[in-house]
Amino acid sequence: MTRRIIAVLVLLLGVTAISLALTAQQPPTEAPAGFDTPTLAQNPGSQSKNNGLAEPPGDSYALDQQVYEQVHDASTGLGPVFNGRACAECHQNPVSGAASQFTELRVGHLDANGNFVNPTVLINDGANSIAGRSLINDRALVPQAQEHVPITENIRALRAALNTLGDGFVEAIDDSTLQTIAQQQPDLSDGRIHGEAIEVPVLEAPGQNRVGRFGWKDQHSSLLSFIGDAYLNEMGVTNRLRLKDTTTIGKVTQDPEDVPDNLGLADIDHFAQFVRGTKVPPRDAALAATADAQAGQALFEKIRCNTCHVETIITAAAGTVINGGTFSVPDALGNKIIHPFSDFLLHDIETGDGIVQAGPQDTANKLRTAALWGLRMRPRFMHDLKSLTLADAIERHQGEAANVERRFDQLSPAEKQQIFTFLNSL
Repeated sequence: MTRRIIAVLVLLLGVTAISLALTAQQPPTEAPAGFDTPTLAQNPGSQSKNNGLAEPPGDSYALDQQVYEQVHDASTGLGPVFNGRACAECHQNPVSGAASQFTELRVGHLDANGNFVNPTVLINDGANSIAGRSLINDRALVPQAQEHVPITENIRALRAALNTLGDGFVEAIDDSTLQTIAQQQPDLSDGRIHGEAIEVPVLEAPGQNRVGRFGWKDQHSSLLSFIGDAYLNEMGVTNRLRLKDTTTIGKVTQDPEDVPDNLGLADIDHFAQFVRGTKVPPRDAALAATADAQAGQALFEKIRCNTCHVETIITAAAGTVINGGTFSVPDALGNKIIHPFSDFLLHDIETGDGIVQAGPQDTANKLRTAALWGLRMRPRFMHDLKSLTLADAIERHQGEAANVERRFDQLSPAEKQQIFTFLNSL
C-alpha cells in the first residue's frame, strides 16, 4: 500500500511539474489593438473596451475614463498655472488617451561650465517667482500668475503631447529588454547608433529607480509617476506624488487637491488604470496588406530604420514585480507582443532641444525615439511637430541616424513612396 501511495504521489508530482513547465513555456500572444476609447460628450466611457485589465473592487473602465476626461476649474484644483483642463484635452486624437496637436514650452540656459540650468521665472510683476523647472505653462487662473519666458533663457523648445494608448504594455517591458536593445545597437550600426537607457526615480517607491521610458526625455519609468507629475505640471492639480503647487497666487484650494474617492482611489489611480487598460494603436489592416506597404516595410528594415524604431518587443511575464516593488504585471499586460516601432531609448539625431530633465548632462540633445504606432493619425511629425511631411521628418534624422537617412536619400522616388505607404499604415 505504501509503495502504491508513493507511486501515485510521484505520478502526481510529475504531472504537476510538466504542467508548470508548460505554463512557463507558454508562447507570448499579440497585445489587443484598437482605437476603443471614444471620447463622448454624453456618457463618457460607456462605449469603451479595455484590454482585459482587471478593475479594482467597485471600479469600472467607464468610470476611469470619466475621471480621465473630467474638466477642472479653480474649485477642483486647476492651476494656478496650467496647460490643459483635462487629460483628454491633450490626449484625444482620435480617441481619449491618444496623441495631440498640443505642444508644451520648455526653456533654460547654460551655466559657465556648459551645463543646463532650469530657469527662475518671475511672475506677479516680479514680486513672486517659480524656480527649478524648465516648463513654461501657457495658461493661468489669474493674470498675476501668468508665466513668460525670461530673456535670460536662450534655450527654448516645443514638445508635442505624446500618445498614451498602449502605455500599459510599455510599462510592462522589463528593464533588461531595453538595456539589451541599447547594447546591440552599436553592432547593428557600425558603432554609429547607441541608445541611452537612463535610470530614473519611481515616485511611488522612494529610493527606487527603474529604466525610464515615458516622456520625451525618458523622465519617468512608471505610469503612476508620469501621471502624477503631469497632473501637477500640465494641470496644476497637486496629488500624493506631487504635493505642492508651483505658486499659490490665485489658488483657492488646499494641497493635495487629488484625494481618494469612495473607492479609495485618487484621480491619478483612475488615470493609471485607464491608460493601463488601453489597447495598442491598431494598424490600417487593409493598407498594411498591400504590396506597396509590404515592400515599404522591407525597405524600412533594409536601410536600418528599425535599429531604433524597433518593430517587436515582448513584455515581461505576468507576475513580474516592477516599479520598485509597487506593481505586479497583470495577466492582461504580461508576455504580450507589441509593435511600437520604438526602442524607448534616448538618441542624438541632431534634433535635440537642449533640455536636461532626469538624465545626466549628456542627454541635453537627446530625445526618446518616437513610437510610430498610430502614426497615421498625426498630421504633423517629430517631437516639435515642425515637420509637415514624412519626407521632411526623415530628412531631419542626422547625428546617430545620418547613415540611415543617407540610405533613404539613395532610394528611388518609387521606393520612397513605398516607405511612406508603409508608414501610413501604422
